[in-house]
Amino acid sequence: MAARKFDNWEPITESDSTIQAALEDASIPSLMVALVHLTGDESIMRGDIRPRSRLLADPQAGVTEEQQAVVRAQAFEILKAYRDGGCQLPPAPNLDQIAEMMNFIIGEPLLEAYAEFLVGELSLHGEDPFGQPGMEQIPQKKKDAFHVLVIGAGMSGILAAHRLKEAGIPCTVIEKNADVGGTWLENTYPGCRVDSPNHTYSYSFVPKNWPQFFSSQKVLLEYFDQCASDFGIRDNIRFNTEVERAEFDEQSQTWNVRIRNADGTIQILNANAIIGAVGQLNRPRRPDIEGRDAFSGPSFHTAQWEHEHDLTGKRIGVIGTGASAFQSVPEIAKQAREVVVFQRTPPWVRPQPIYHDYVSDGKHWLLNHVPYYAKWFRFFMFWRSGEGMLEASKKDPAWPHQTRSVSEYNDRIRANFTKYITSIVGDDPELLQKCIPDYPPGGKRILVDNGTWLKTLRRDNVHLITDPIAKITEAGLVTESGETYEFDVIIYATGFYPSRILWPMEIRGLGGLDLQTHWDGDPHAYKGVSIPQFPNFFCMYGPNTNIVVNTSIIFFSECEMRYILGCIKLLLETDQASMDCKQDVHDTYNEWIDEGNANMAWGAPTVKSWYKNEKGRVTQNWPFTLLKFWQQTKGPDPSDYIFRSRKP
Repeated sequence: MAARKFDNWEPITESDSTIQAALEDASIPSLMVALVHLTGDESIMRGDIRPRSRLLADPQAGVTEEQQAVVRAQAFEILKAYRDGGCQLPPAPNLDQIAEMMNFIIGEPLLEAYAEFLVGELSLHGEDPFGQPGMEQIPQKKKDAFHVLVIGAGMSGILAAHRLKEAGIPCTVIEKNADVGGTWLENTYPGCRVDSPNHTYSYSFVPKNWPQFFSSQKVLLEYFDQCASDFGIRDNIRFNTEVERAEFDEQSQTWNVRIRNADGTIQILNANAIIGAVGQLNRPRRPDIEGRDAFSGPSFHTAQWEHEHDLTGKRIGVIGTGASAFQSVPEIAKQAREVVVFQRTPPWVRPQPIYHDYVSDGKHWLLNHVPYYAKWFRFFMFWRSGEGMLEASKKDPAWPHQTRSVSEYNDRIRANFTKYITSIVGDDPELLQKCIPDYPPGGKRILVDNGTWLKTLRRDNVHLITDPIAKITEAGLVTESGETYEFDVIIYATGFYPSRILWPMEIRGLGGLDLQTHWDGDPHAYKGVSIPQFPNFFCMYGPNTNIVVNTSIIFFSECEMRYILGCIKLLLETDQASMDCKQDVHDTYNEWIDEGNANMAWGAPTVKSWYKNEKGRVTQNWPFTLLKFWQQTKGPDPSDYIFRSRKP
């Protein structure tokens, strides 16, 4: 498919009134730097009007309404002249000018180390920051002899298959479901949507005219479905097929993979490498509550929603207040007679007024017509939802109030979130107390709200219960205080098994070592990708590659796939059969990761969350900047690996 579509803006032919109407919807910081492209006039970003706020809830980054009007008037004249002059652009800005533009839009001086990273992310001239240079120089005959098996056809698996095809590497994708999409195919509960801005939650090389800023499950599934078709990878995917076992053959230095086909037959496939693209959150978890199977009515997990049940007028119990409850309960409450939500710990709620908003016609027009506006808008969202928020979660050892917050900055975030929650439920002291967490912001997943969740909790037919559940009965459940609740339906919004990565597949490496036994509930990997004693086995969204506050997981997947391509390239260039991460390299890396997580809000000893395993170690999260991950995944260092050839 045609890869980098950002350069395909349409010429401006519309009337003055259309331009003026569209400018009313502009992101002013994004517009201002786009105007520099249109004019070559650097003074546009050197005056008093400039972004000053990091808050995601402030889409104009502190630019006042009066200042916005000044910029719109200036932009109108510039866009008119551009239109009337035949849509001709001046010479492109040089790197120094681009650096100044980046400094301007993020509202702070840019560290020199970020220049290459962010210029690549901007991809102003169609560059591919996630490609692997030199792959085209490897003879196709060598590539044809190297077969990769990809497990999973969700976001990461689609990306892996596309990049492999682009590089000329044959692959087979094994997908347990009937179609592509992974998370967005499986999770169909009411209200399901992404909580990262969609202009960053998309492949860097496939932008889309997103209908909403945070799109729904249906729209996201359509996006990944279309990508799979446009990439031409569907013929590589075997649907309704599961990997049961993969075993490394030390003689041939290849993997033998036992799969169960759609018709139930067993087949053994051979692969030079495996990419595990199953993610961390794909096996639903129901809590181990006494009598869990005793309930006589329908009960199901949000990730396995049973749409055949009409919830109209029903009494419904919802266990959990994580993301899926947060999104589904407001929809359920509109039709149910009563909804009782059982909460163990409250989530921190981050205000986002546009969470359910549609992208206006004016915004669409700007994204599609103003040169470079779409690139800068994506970059603006990328930074503000990424590096701009990471600092707020860092621990300051000198901060005296470590239980409630981890730094002065974190405490300010806590105060802002508390103020927001209080503004909606503050006149109900009992409910307010239930909605204010006692842990630092960032300690657990922060949920995005435009007021819908908190207002739902105020409904007469919705009740929030913090009394722990003692047991489930045939009619409902009983709490530890002895209170009895009767329900027609019980819904589990209780998350997944995050530390059981690649489970329940049986993966055996050198000497028959079983991966799950080896990890023992404490998964580790080098750069989240490579596991010692499992040669040529690569993870995507593996251990410690989850993100809490900084940007979209798709960014991480693109970085990981670039690294994996680098590993394959290295094998083909050196005529080696396999590469196995050195144990000491792996261990040193994970000590660094653990130290980093200990210094973040989610690593605080008082915080309990799914980010931590039963041993208290954070197995999920990446604790550093996007820059560091981007740098460490540019390509493999051969000295980190043991290389082996096939045995005669």
